[in-house]
Amino acid sequence: MMERRRMDAALLVLFLVHLATALEVPLDLLEGLPQPPTITHQSPKDYIIDPRENIIIQCEAKGKPHPSFSWTRNGTHFDIDQDPNVTMKPHSGTLVVDISRTKAEQYECVYQCTARNKHGTAVSNNIVVRQSRSPLWSKEKIKPIVVQEGVSLVLPCRPPAGLPPPIIFWMDNNFQRLPQSRRVSQSLNGDLYFSNVLREDSRNDYICYARFPYTQTIQQKQPITVKVLNLDAINDTMAAFYNDTDLFSEDPADERKPTFLIPSGPSSSKMVLRGQVLEMECIAEGLPTPEISWTKNSGDLPVNRTSYLHYQKTLRIVNVSESDAGDYRCTARNKLGTVYHTIHIMVKAAPFWISGAPRNLVLAPGEDGVLTCRASGTPKPSVTWAMNGIPIENSPKDLSRKVEDDTIIFSVVQSGSSAVYQCNVSNDYGYLLSNAFVNVLSETPRVLTQANKVYQVIKNHRALLDCASFGSPIPRITWFKDSRSSTLDGDPYMHHDNGTLEIHVAQAHHSGKYTCVARNTLGIYENHVYLEVKDPTRILKQPDYKQVQRGRSVVFECKVTYDPSLQPTVTWLKDDGELPDDERLIVDFDSLTITDVTENDAGVYTCIMNTTLDQDSARAELTVVGATPTPAVVYERPDPPTDLELTDKKKRSVQLTWTPGDEHNSPIQKFLIQYEDSLHHRGHWHNLTEVPGTKTTAHLKLSPYVHYIFRVLAVNSVGFSRPSFPSRMFKTEPAAPDENPTGVHGFGTEHDNLVISWKPLTGLQSNGPGLHYKVMWRQKLMESDWTKVTVANNSKFVVSGTPTFVPYELKVQAVNDHGAGPEPAIAHGYSGEDLPVAAPENVQAVLLNSTLSEVHWDPVPPKSIRGHLKGYKVYYWRERSLHKHNPHHVEKQILTFSGNHTHGILPGLHPFSLYSFNVRVYNGKGDGPPSPTQQFETPEGVPGPPTSLVVTNTNMDTLTLEWNPPHDRNGHITGYTLKYQPVNNSNELGPVEELALPANATSFTLLNLKYSTRYKFYLNAKTVRGAGTAISQEAVTIMDEGNTQTPHSIARSPPRRPPHKVRPVSPFGNVSSSSGEDGTLISWEYWGPEKNIYVEYIVKNSEGEEKWQKELVNGSQNVMLKGLKEGLSYRVRLVAKGHHDQPLHRSEELLVLVPAVTSRQVDIATQGWFIGLMCAIALLILILLIICFIQRNKGGKYPVKEKEDAHTDPEFQPMKDDDCTFGEYSDNEDHKPLKGSRTPSNGTVKRDDSDDSLVDYGEGGDGQFNEDGSFIGQYSGKSVSRETAEGHESSEAPSPINAMNSLNSFV
Repeated sequence: MMERRRMDAALLVLFLVHLATALEVPLDLLEGLPQPPTITHQSPKDYIIDPRENIIIQCEAKGKPHPSFSWTRNGTHFDIDQDPNVTMKPHSGTLVVDISRTKAEQYECVYQCTARNKHGTAVSNNIVVRQSRSPLWSKEKIKPIVVQEGVSLVLPCRPPAGLPPPIIFWMDNNFQRLPQSRRVSQSLNGDLYFSNVLREDSRNDYICYARFPYTQTIQQKQPITVKVLNLDAINDTMAAFYNDTDLFSEDPADERKPTFLIPSGPSSSKMVLRGQVLEMECIAEGLPTPEISWTKNSGDLPVNRTSYLHYQKTLRIVNVSESDAGDYRCTARNKLGTVYHTIHIMVKAAPFWISGAPRNLVLAPGEDGVLTCRASGTPKPSVTWAMNGIPIENSPKDLSRKVEDDTIIFSVVQSGSSAVYQCNVSNDYGYLLSNAFVNVLSETPRVLTQANKVYQVIKNHRALLDCASFGSPIPRITWFKDSRSSTLDGDPYMHHDNGTLEIHVAQAHHSGKYTCVARNTLGIYENHVYLEVKDPTRILKQPDYKQVQRGRSVVFECKVTYDPSLQPTVTWLKDDGELPDDERLIVDFDSLTITDVTENDAGVYTCIMNTTLDQDSARAELTVVGATPTPAVVYERPDPPTDLELTDKKKRSVQLTWTPGDEHNSPIQKFLIQYEDSLHHRGHWHNLTEVPGTKTTAHLKLSPYVHYIFRVLAVNSVGFSRPSFPSRMFKTEPAAPDENPTGVHGFGTEHDNLVISWKPLTGLQSNGPGLHYKVMWRQKLMESDWTKVTVANNSKFVVSGTPTFVPYELKVQAVNDHGAGPEPAIAHGYSGEDLPVAAPENVQAVLLNSTLSEVHWDPVPPKSIRGHLKGYKVYYWRERSLHKHNPHHVEKQILTFSGNHTHGILPGLHPFSLYSFNVRVYNGKGDGPPSPTQQFETPEGVPGPPTSLVVTNTNMDTLTLEWNPPHDRNGHITGYTLKYQPVNNSNELGPVEELALPANATSFTLLNLKYSTRYKFYLNAKTVRGAGTAISQEAVTIMDEGNTQTPHSIARSPPRRPPHKVRPVSPFGNVSSSSGEDGTLISWEYWGPEKNIYVEYIVKNSEGEEKWQKELVNGSQNVMLKGLKEGLSYRVRLVAKGHHDQPLHRSEELLVLVPAVTSRQVDIATQGWFIGLMCAIALLILILLIICFIQRNKGGKYPVKEKEDAHTDPEFQPMKDDDCTFGEYSDNEDHKPLKGSRTPSNGTVKRDDSDDSLVDYGEGGDGQFNEDGSFIGQYSGKSVSRETAEGHESSEAPSPINAMNSLNSFV
């Protein structure tokens, strides 16, 4: 019978657990569903407020419809509308109490909030509101404390009781914390304890401070004065009063064993609540200062939760649990003895949840459910239930509900039974109140995960695809991939209860589209997500250990491979910190360069490559040595490893161990493991992996169907060792391929075929014998079956007889004798292209100007293109010029417009011309048919320059200009404009004269010009669009021997018809030349079709070895030759070059003589610069003459030289040591000469060379000129003292102002 009951109980527990876990739903993510109220935010149970601010009691709730709110205060209804100081926030239950007109004490009560709607009622905790208090310290007068050195001392703090309790600390008058130690420390109650006092403890500012956290106020106790006296000081003080009798004995306070100041007695007890912080303290006095230690009698102290404060005097245990109950012993010990105290700890517990608070239930009609309110505590708490805030025993009866202690079981619930249930768990130390609703709904499934969400994971990592759903009844979740051929069950997939699909080790073939389907009895819902498996970020070349001399440069390489769709960022660290901000450190994407290395650069450098999904790092050490290192240990490559052994052999892995060789004074940095595949690549060694130099074992991951032979190389700072002897062969078993070919493409080489190509697997990737490929294809837009074929020993397959340019879906799967590879991904391609069959329609041209036209057309339908649209081509050509004198041109030009354009611009057109054009579409195969050829005429433009301009019949005051019409007329010539102006010898241009000439004129004679004058002429042609570019020429009239000049007038030559010219076989005519300052101008007429025109020239009578010099002159009918040498004759000819198969056309040779001397002669006497120079020289000579005259006049009137010779004074003439002559006069201040003296190059003034030292002969240096220039003052036999004289000499030093004054006096 007992066994039967136990079995029933176990089944009931399993049933309840199943119901609890099955009904968990994320209801907060849904909108529009009915929902009972839920309390989302409330004030804490013990709510301490600041009395200076308004009281805000929080109560927020949600529900559909939105709940209404009410409050109780001290257990009775609180009518908020009746209290003018209390308001409730709109759409909320939060209360705001305005205390500006009242006191906060009136609102110190117990509050509870209720939120209700038509589906139920939720209640908050009981919120006890109390205001914080920071009472003042009571006034007291504290007497100084006088103690003997070595005794113990306690300074009491006793702060006023506050809410919450204040934080205590001791400081001095300067607000500096008092130093504490094993000897002096603060207790938990704030008192300051001295295990023994020293003389340095004497001070008058022991101040206890109390900080009240809520009001952020600090209060202080009255300062305490402590005086510590030793025996000698006490005896000296009291001797005067007691007849030199010692008050104390001569010995200081005795050394003594420890005794506890707190706690008292041999034992004590303390109670603490579970989850709180337990603090136990033991403070002992004694001399020497005791040491405190802690132990637990019944076990060890919890290491992770234990800490010691106040120099081991306080034992602190956080997050207390029931296991922390028991006896703790503190021990005080010094060299004289030991004392113990035992503290008995009792752990009680306020109620706490065992498996969490009750959870909301959403049930469909007819379903079962359970609410569990499972909690514990010490003592054991009691559980009570309420429904919608009313005790459940007073609520309406419900046959579908059964209450069993801490559980409510619902069976076959019905619509309309939604409610909010309150679970209250309480004992002597607290309570828990939780709201949980039961919502009875009928809802079709919904998937809450974002649609088309893309998940990205790194290859070989775990992938989690979410499918959060909701529905009532609870939906069942199934997963599909891509074509949905079957559900995803079994390895490597795992389904979680919340709908998440997990792939343990994601591979590239797991990428794709996944479909999550949620079903219940009311409906079905699908959601699509995508998985992208990325290649990992790996550092291929790690930075190596570097040893570099100071002042050199060093480079750390860090080459990385990463998935192309993930952009990595590189970060370099030095000694696990940021790199120094130094321009010597240059960071590139794959390297770190340090120039001019110093000792501070030594350290460990780390390269970190980060992407949004993963990272990889590598590090290397830099050692900096002196620039000239002393001969030291010889470093060599390490010896090869030995004793290779294979262990732990499995299908795809093996463990390799080895013994390192001799390092040769350089530590081994790493080991490189290589392998040879004797089955597929005999004789070729490949790198497999690297391991740090500290390891001698490597776990190697292998591929199937490989005959492995391993060897190991050691690496140190010098380089690689020789390879080790090979290991024994290890053969892995064959298996089906792990991957499929990559790079699958589909294209056509003919209009009726499809070539499917791929990158074949290597022998290592084949995983077994008999590798071949299953090639599959089908038309993309047709729901047809896959056509399959098997291909071996090839990497492409040609499908014949396909329609032209049709999209296909392609798959290539690797297969060997042991099975097929994973399901291949679908690639896309097209069958072969063919030439387009249609031309663009509605083609038209729109003229923008005389040289620019825009062509428009309608695009060709895609079906008619029959291939990938590359673009459109416009073929256009110039039929002819609209001018009757211009030749016929037919040279087609092509403009290509890539992409799906519908218009294009034709640039560089010739004005006044007839053009033809058509448009064609082209694809990868070629051009389609042309559109019907259309024509357009370009309007007139401005003409080109006249073909030539020649000056003939030059006379004294007349000359004749002859020209040929422009080659590019670009319209009907309406006339010519002739401008001319004289040019003087300074190359300055004179006034411009302008003449309008008729369109049929080809020459004009100018009369009454100035004789012997150079003129510059400009001639341009005009059409209705305006004037064209001008051609210029210069000429000089002949000098008149009679030197007469008369005003000239301009007379037109009578109109004359130019002689009729027969066009020769050569396309050139009227070739002429004229010489000027800038070179020789060659002009000509040309009417040929060729566009490549050259001017060739060679020195006349040159030897046969010399070559003709060539200059390209395309598009012009004149050129300025600047490279001709003066005084030589040249042969000049014009050459027109066509296509390679066409002959050259040359003009007749023209003989050009380059003048040896420039024809222009400049008279220097008329040049402005020469006249200015002459004026400056004359003015300078005049100034020099005036200065000389002044000096001479002064020297003759005042014979100062004789005066000085007659009044020589040895006192003022120091004798030289070497020749017994008198020294020089010197100005000690600035060595300036006296007025009118001549100064030697060394800056001194010699008396023998002085002409008129007037100041030295004046008394006191007062000599000066009168208004008439006479000298005022008497000569004196002696000069005044040297000091006075020097002072005046300095003041009378010559300056520009003095010189001007002298000049004024002379004048």
